[in-house]
Amino acid sequence: MKDRAGRRRARRIAIGTTVVLALAGMNGPWLYRFGSEKYHQYKISRPEYKAANGQWEIIEFPEEYRQNTIHAALLHTGKVLLVAGSGNNEDNFDAKKYDTRVWDPVKGTIKKVPTPTDLFCTGHTQLANGNLLIAGGTKRYEKLKGDVTKAGGLMVVHNENPHKPMTLPAGTKFTGKSNGKTFVSKDPVLVPRAKKVYDPVTGEYLRNDPGRGRVYVEAQKSGPRYQTGAQDNYRVQGLNGVDTRNTYGMAEKLALDKKDFQGIRDTYEFDPVAERYIKIDPMNEARWYPTLTTLGDGKILGVSGLNDIGQLNPGKNEVFDPKTKKWTYTGTLRQFPTYPALFLMQNGKIFFSGSNSGYGPAEVGRDPGIWDVRTNDFTKVPGLSDADQMETSATVLLPPAQNETYMVVGGGGVGESTKSSNKTRIIDLKADKPRYVDGPTLEKGTRYPQTSILPDDTVLVSGGAQDYRGRGDSNILQARLYHPESSTFERVADPLVGRNYHSGSILLPDGSVMFFGSDSLYADKANTKPGKFEQRIEIYRPPYMFRDSRPSLSGGPQTIARGGSGTFTSPQASSIEKVRLIRPSASTHVTDVDQRSIALDFTTSGDKITVTVPKNRNLVQSGWYMLFVDDEQGTPSEAQWVRVP
Repeated sequence: MKDRAGRRRARRIAIGTTVVLALAGMNGPWLYRFGSEKYHQYKISRPEYKAANGQWEIIEFPEEYRQNTIHAALLHTGKVLLVAGSGNNEDNFDAKKYDTRVWDPVKGTIKKVPTPTDLFCTGHTQLANGNLLIAGGTKRYEKLKGDVTKAGGLMVVHNENPHKPMTLPAGTKFTGKSNGKTFVSKDPVLVPRAKKVYDPVTGEYLRNDPGRGRVYVEAQKSGPRYQTGAQDNYRVQGLNGVDTRNTYGMAEKLALDKKDFQGIRDTYEFDPVAERYIKIDPMNEARWYPTLTTLGDGKILGVSGLNDIGQLNPGKNEVFDPKTKKWTYTGTLRQFPTYPALFLMQNGKIFFSGSNSGYGPAEVGRDPGIWDVRTNDFTKVPGLSDADQMETSATVLLPPAQNETYMVVGGGGVGESTKSSNKTRIIDLKADKPRYVDGPTLEKGTRYPQTSILPDDTVLVSGGAQDYRGRGDSNILQARLYHPESSTFERVADPLVGRNYHSGSILLPDGSVMFFGSDSLYADKANTKPGKFEQRIEIYRPPYMFRDSRPSLSGGPQTIARGGSGTFTSPQASSIEKVRLIRPSASTHVTDVDQRSIALDFTTSGDKITVTVPKNRNLVQSGWYMLFVDDEQGTPSEAQWVRVP
């Protein structure tokens, strides 16, 4: 009996083992993945791992507060401005649904802010008074060839009357004298009066040079039969008397070609205290994808962008004066592709690294160099590797800013190219003959890399994609810390969310880094399903946030003039090794020309630390800064806000 019972028990065990093994065989990959993921979560949650590699955390807003964030800026209140505008969503644009949020990363609160116009693909920079200047945005979405149903294009309106300007309302009809076809203006247009021209020697009247205005026009009806193939003069309907003779239109080909995005002239200041937009005088030029760069005198240089008819600005650059709230032309012409990376140098000139984010001819305005805005002199700098892959690259002024050394990271070919670069390129502008040299390489070719200066003088390089807008499921879930003193990369914890087009990063006052956005073209490797905009925020906490202790900083003045000093309290004052003044970021399209980390001289006495701000206004632009102190281990404090008037 016992033998039979034993045999039955052995058979049951054998059968059970066979079933388990069979199930394991069928589900082995899933079980392996499940186990691997569990182990990975365990591994990255261990204190020693976080102390060596840092930690990532996903922040998901309540559904009613989510948006397609395109732009982000750190405000001197410690809150973050998140701007979507229409969020690259044409349905939102058509419905005039424009979004802005103000997020408090400390309290976790989110506030909706009324958004006055479509600030999608605007430009922005920090002002000396603590407001954020925002200029440009979207007037009209692009239409691809095939989606365009009405022939259209640029109409140049001439006014030969020297005595009065002409204003033509939207809906004005232009009829070709030769082709007989009628086109309708989409916007009002102001045409200046003609200028009388005299002989400079005799003073004799020679002619009138007509005033010119431009406006986008479309055919009255759909279809290819309404296209034109050559230049023609156009009669303006609805005019009377001499205006009929003096005012006319001229247009080249008006066709069913692709129509690019069109920009607006609108300009706003965002007030971080009142948390609202304040409309001010518009730019002289409409701009979509412009760069705004702060100059040493506090004025703001506005450059590039697509204009009100979807053409790349031909180099009509302008300057905003915060005192008068008005824009004036620089008087010099210099053309760049859209969102050019333009940085103020310590000598007052502008450095163009070559980085840009999209539109413009492949052979125009893409060479890196040093630009004197006043004289328009431009000196090219040599040595740039993968020079044909600078679109969607990132540029960062390496800390400390006094060294005037820049690093360009990754990039891709012009337009929808599949090319991507794994290069970093470094240039010392203080050298006798500045020249790019290659730095450490990335593991993969990387478009859209995010770069953030940290208060310990490292630079966080994270995310990006190998292909245009993450095609082929090519997002790169990797992060590195760049060490400027050794010019080396150190791999740290991998991000949890892929980031490509329409993404960016912002250093927060506690020393962590916020990541936003990502606008994948497709949602699958085969490129068959449309992508979905990434609405989640992600926070990276660097290794220094997981050490046993951090120095603290308190007290002290809220304002320190250039060349002036301020005294703060820190129980760890005797162990402080460096002090950094970091300008808050304003980031979009992997472009952030605001961020810079300035080394401050300091002395200590007991628990007091006295810091001195450099005198050079081109190095230390007026405005609000985060003040960090770092101890002998390279561990930074949380920031104190300080204003340089």
